[in-house]
Amino acid sequence: MRKESAGATSLTDARPLPGTQKAGDGAPRASSPAGARPTRRTADWRKRLEIAVLSGPAILVFVGFVILPVILAAYYGFFRWKGYGPATDFVGWGNYVIIFADSAFHEVLMHNGIILVLSLVIQLPIALILALLINQKIRGRSLIRVLIFVPYIISEVIVGIGWGLMLQTNGAVNDLLESVGLGAFQADWLSDPKIAIWSLMLIISWKYIGFAVILFLAGLQGIPEELFEAASIDGASYWQVQRSITLPLLGPTLRTWAFLSIIGSLQLFDLVFIIWGQYVASTAGTSTMATYMVANGRTSGNFGYGSAVAVVMFLISLVIALTYQRFVLRRDTAGALTEGKK
Repeated sequence: MRKESAGATSLTDARPLPGTQKAGDGAPRASSPAGARPTRRTADWRKRLEIAVLSGPAILVFVGFVILPVILAAYYGFFRWKGYGPATDFVGWGNYVIIFADSAFHEVLMHNGIILVLSLVIQLPIALILALLINQKIRGRSLIRVLIFVPYIISEVIVGIGWGLMLQTNGAVNDLLESVGLGAFQADWLSDPKIAIWSLMLIISWKYIGFAVILFLAGLQGIPEELFEAASIDGASYWQVQRSITLPLLGPTLRTWAFLSIIGSLQLFDLVFIIWGQYVASTAGTSTMATYMVANGRTSGNFGYGSAVAVVMFLISLVIALTYQRFVLRRDTAGALTEGKK
């Protein structure tokens, strides 16, 4: 009887107690409580609710002011519509056929391309040189930064009106040239097709170069100072340091700025419209796709055609943006897109 009792006791002791699991080494292990899973689910739903509450207003604004207008423009682009009442005069792809067959659209497309290339060629070296100079420890550095950045924060309306008045035939620029004995260089800066595009590039560069300088300065601040100290110890010259250290590490900032400049050049409207207007711009050689859209859409009373032009602008910008991101920004975004993946 004692042996049986002892055996029974040993079997009882060997069984795992309720609420425990036997580990691989034979030692009992406490199992997860039954209420743990509902608690985890509650936390997940709470997190999702917080994300929805915080991002919901921004998503609604984005959908209402970006996605919905694009959808409506795509819809009205298939109609001949005057901007009021229901769109009933369906023309299908007729508006798009007219767009790509119109020589005026080919001209404005070429103007946008010229503005895009010249913006990169002119602004990039000037902004980079200014950023490198201002990044040095010089007296009045903060004041110089402010003066360079001020044009960027001035309203386009003020910039357009101011430069438009100065560049008129009897404006301040020609008067200044006359007063300093350079009257032979006086020109019709706004109406001459051979000069007007360069006047536009002067205004664009003056307006937006401050943004590029501040962006490049922010990128320069992120470069470790130890790299420059090590290069100076190795005997590298100033230009060798800039070519081998500064430019490669500043590459992501340069490529990001170039992307913003490209998109801005494709959508340029305000300065051209304010200075030249929708009709003078075409004769002066400064018209863009945006001014073409307004002149042939809203002003002409054919909002369906203007919507089709807007869709074409959107598609051109989208294709260029995706292509740029795929081939230029690929290595800059690769880390962010693959972060956390195993």
